[in-house]
Amino acid sequence: MAQTTYEEQIIATVRKVMPGVVSIVVGKAYEEIVHERPYELMMPHGDHLDPPPPEDELPHTADGKIRIGGGSGFIVDSAGLVVTNKHVVRDPKAEYIVTTAAEDSYPARVLALDPLNDVAILKIDADALPTITLGNSDAIRLGQSVLAVGTALGEFQNTVSAGIVSGLSRFITAAIDTEGHNERLRGLIQTDAAINPGNSGGPLVNLHGEAIGINAAVVFGAQNIGFAIPINKVLRDLEELKTYGRIRRPFLGVRYILLNQMLQKRFRLPVERGAFVLREGVADRPAVVPGSAAEHAGIREQDIIVAVNEIPIDEKIGIEDVLEKVALGATIPVKILREGKEQVLMLTAEERVL
Repeated sequence: MAQTTYEEQIIATVRKVMPGVVSIVVGKAYEEIVHERPYELMMPHGDHLDPPPPEDELPHTADGKIRIGGGSGFIVDSAGLVVTNKHVVRDPKAEYIVTTAAEDSYPARVLALDPLNDVAILKIDADALPTITLGNSDAIRLGQSVLAVGTALGEFQNTVSAGIVSGLSRFITAAIDTEGHNERLRGLIQTDAAINPGNSGGPLVNLHGEAIGINAAVVFGAQNIGFAIPINKVLRDLEELKTYGRIRRPFLGVRYILLNQMLQKRFRLPVERGAFVLREGVADRPAVVPGSAAEHAGIREQDIIVAVNEIPIDEKIGIEDVLEKVALGATIPVKILREGKEQVLMLTAEERVL
């Protein structure tokens, strides 16, 4: 049977992008893991966890470190710039090995982390590398065909899945580490192309072979629902890195939960929308970060931030969504509710440097 035009287009797209897709292996010394995070090596056994197994029973990287994770990425500059998810390279004490589709391996260093989005930029010491063209995520249309490429389950390199764009401007809360900390991911592309653990950081491409997103998350327990970060966020990060040597973003400096009717009743609050400033469950995570823009503006724990820069805050538009469009150094109004009374505080957008 002759191939259809659609099949030929998919095959041509895969051939075009595959050389620029990489896998990322995360390694760490056994002693460091046992000392700092032994639960990462513990295995469930009935109603308890077994202690960490001996070092020789664990998977190792090529240079003898314990393999503790992995993900995907793609080359965006022939001189060795690689884009991936921030959560793939979140451990500053780990080592990262990038392996290309040609099976060449390189140690990688983290050049920059996006403070607001799940994006990281790595550098490997190589040149004349194949790259993937970056498209325009603002031009994405519902129903258009896309391909997700990466290392599925951390094992199956050069895995391709096909689907369509199922939704735009989605937001989800996703776990970013094994300690249960979550990150709110905003403005996502929803796709039914299969995205599996290990695919994180790989490209979501259109049928022209242009990356329009970074595969970021999958909803466990659901079928055919995956999410990607729009590539225009990466383009902005790359430009910031080129111009300033880092990714600059305004940072408010509060920990909060976005309110809804259920949370309003639970905390007995006067409103059902806004950001309720609240510390996390451990003592070293205060609600207002010391020395932050929020502290300088006078924001306190249990304030409800109802608007930032005159934009109402709710479950669909969070604080970071507004700050992302505010110029560093700008002074903006922040409307709060404190003990049932409305106040407007003036806040200067300050940079967060990771």
